Amino acid sequence: MKKLPIGISTFETIIHDNCYYIDKTQMVKKLVDNGTYYFLSRPRRFGKSLFLDTLKSAFEGNRELFKGLYLEHNWNFDENYPVLKISFGAGMLKNQKELEEAFQGIFLNIKRKFDLELSDINYKENFRETIILIYEKFNQKVVILVDEYDKPILDNITDPGTAAIMRDNLKNFYSVIKDSDEFIKFVFITGVSKFSKVSLFSGLNNLEDITLNKDYSSICGYTQIELEETFKDRLKDADLSEIKNWYDGYNWLGESVYNPFDILLFFSNHSEFRNYWFETGSPSFLIKLFKENNYFIPNLEKIEVTESLLGSFDVDFIEVETLLFQTGYLTIKRQKRIGPRLKYELKYPNIEVQYSLNDYIIDYLTLDRVGKSKHQDAIYHAVEAGDPDQLHKAMKALFASIPYNNFSKNNIYEYEGYYASVVYSYFAALGIELIAEDVTNKGRIDLTLKLAGKIYIIEFKVIDEYGQYHDNPQNHVSHTNCEKAETNKSPAAFKNAESNNTGSALAQIKKQKYYEKYSGIKEIYLIGIEFSRKIKNIIRYDWEKRKN
Repeated sequence: MKKLPIGISTFETIIHDNCYYIDKTQMVKKLVDNGTYYFLSRPRRFGKSLFLDTLKSAFEGNRELFKGLYLEHNWNFDENYPVLKISFGAGMLKNQKELEEAFQGIFLNIKRKFDLELSDINYKENFRETIILIYEKFNQKVVILVDEYDKPILDNITDPGTAAIMRDNLKNFYSVIKDSDEFIKFVFITGVSKFSKVSLFSGLNNLEDITLNKDYSSICGYTQIELEETFKDRLKDADLSEIKNWYDGYNWLGESVYNPFDILLFFSNHSEFRNYWFETGSPSFLIKLFKENNYFIPNLEKIEVTESLLGSFDVDFIEVETLLFQTGYLTIKRQKRIGPRLKYELKYPNIEVQYSLNDYIIDYLTLDRVGKSKHQDAIYHAVEAGDPDQLHKAMKALFASIPYNNFSKNNIYEYEGYYASVVYSYFAALGIELIAEDVTNKGRIDLTLKLAGKIYIIEFKVIDEYGQYHDNPQNHVSHTNCEKAETNKSPAAFKNAESNNTGSALAQIKKQKYYEKYSGIKEIYLIGIEFSRKIKNIIRYDWEKRKN
């Protein structure tokens, strides 16, 4: 077997050390033949740095590295170009001083590589001077490759002030490229996020964004064919469908791809399924946005965004949905056109992300990391066994375990979607197939679960401290001018809800006949769950089993 190139992003090392390499060099040829200035956004650890280094080796004319690859007979290796490669991928830059030190390090390496003498001016003028001096020294146009262009901004995304300073400094730096066209052969810029051209790539109007170009959708990552052909010696006894469920599914309007980091770690760990990619980064910045926006977590199942929202954002205008897509926690399910507008439906790419992200969200919602696994086991076993009574007990125990200070230090429990968000995240973190706001011809089911040939149709209601139902748990209702209807915490305090409002949760399921959508399924469980904002737990739980 060949070596697994885990953590290796240098093309030369992969070839010389006889590592597995999936030939992406046909993309190199296609890019150079069709343009000059390119931008590509992909999530972290997706092979961007390796592709950039492959470009470097090709432009520098390292013919021997491409033996047996597409470029071997489809590239002019006799015509070499000086390559200026810049990366912001190493370490965290927390302020402007550290960014300036990073620029000093970048230009120190450039001076050593090309034997240049640079003026002691500033990083912007040094960049301009470097391009011209390299062009004059080699009498050849310069290739510019920028890796992780946005990392100094993303390192500070939870601090808008610092992030804006990083953005403005980088904008100043990148502006040199647009004024150096006569000295440039090729430019390729990569990053995780696509910040708007207006704010970061001002004036670089000829920069072609190939992020959502279907011709380059598999430029990073492994397609199904690439996986099976390249790693066939390691896949002899593997369950391909399970590997696909765990690590495939990333889509940029072309063929879906596997996360390469996951695949390499999966093989390295004797084909053990784990959340390898997720463990390499913390989505704490997303959690902060969830908190600030009281984000309704089940909405992760049904996000639709416009092309403009999906494509770019800035530190002064950050949308949760955009960041979820660009960082890899959501991917494209389908594209559709509504009039002149393009819209995109998003989804979890695979089980790893669905499980890991929601498991992380649970910690933020419940502050009960110690008891989380116990509750997860109880909920899963109840659903798998078709035992709604045990599910009721498990869910009551779950909400009872949430520390009181989770409520006393903030008003999270007043957020009507909180309870549904907790339930949703627990099910999603178990890898159970689910549909939030499942559309039928009579309305929308709050949550549908599918496991072991069983269907669970679940409707949520929230009863406030005044004994009033709120059918849609996503809505927050203010009661500033209301007087308390009840003062004790017993279930009897909420008896008036059914008569004064729309009826119980289970009654709504039956009235709307939501179960008719799944008439071909033998076991269907109808479950109505009603939460009390006052006692912060389930106040009523009704269920009924239907057989078809």
